[in-house]
Amino acid sequence: MVVALTPGHQIAAIVSSFVVSFWNSFSGFLISWPLIQVWWRWYYWASPVAWTINGAIASQVADKTSPLEIPGRDPMPVNEFLKENFGFDHDFRVPVVFALLGWVFLFFFVFAYGIKFLNFVFANGKSIEVMDMLKI
Repeated sequence: MVVALTPGHQIAAIVSSFVVSFWNSFSGFLISWPLIQVWWRWYYWASPVAWTINGAIASQVADKTSPLEIPGRDPMPVNEFLKENFGFDHDFRVPVVFALLGWVFLFFFVFAYGIKFLNFVFANGKSIEVMDMLKI
């Protein structure tokens, strides 16, 4: 998608490295959602990486009720620990699926728009139409 929105793959690599860095920073993997500052929590919900991690953990281990022993605390079920400390809930799987499908469709439509309507003119005066490059 970023390649379709930028004039070349070099610039797309630079832009996507910044985007992916922010997505990974606010995905809930390095800092869990309850520990993220209140004014940055919107970015957690705007990160497709956060939705992916939430869906993977919620579908795999958030339904376990076996006791988890935590030093200095009473044992608690795994599902309560994940919900209390990380915000992962097994019942939240359906919204996660819809959010991930929404991200896929958003990326698809932005890519299609970029391919269809954007062309870039370079210094030598030639413009490169992406659709011309795809013709064989």
